[in-house]
Amino acid sequence: MNDPVEITLLTAPDCGFCDHAKQVLHRLGRQYRLQVIEIDLTSEAGNALAADSGVMFAPGVLVAGEPFSFGRLSERKLRRALDRRAGADRM
Repeated sequence: MNDPVEITLLTAPDCGFCDHAKQVLHRLGRQYRLQVIEIDLTSEAGNALAADSGVMFAPGVLVAGEPFSFGRLSERKLRRALDRRAGADRM
């Protein structure tokens, strides 16, 4: 059984793209084993993580600790990355 994929979501208050990202992750969570960790981008920890990973603005998404995207999250792009990851886990 595969471990869940850790998704870190850096969010900001009153962020429409953040709401969209949460919806995408909720949908994908029905198909993939995800562990979503939400961190406020304006917090000290969020600010440091954003600086380290090159996130310019919310929402920032990291997959298994690796920078994935910022701004409007592409469900298709994330789905492809999760599929590739699942395929690599089977090898």
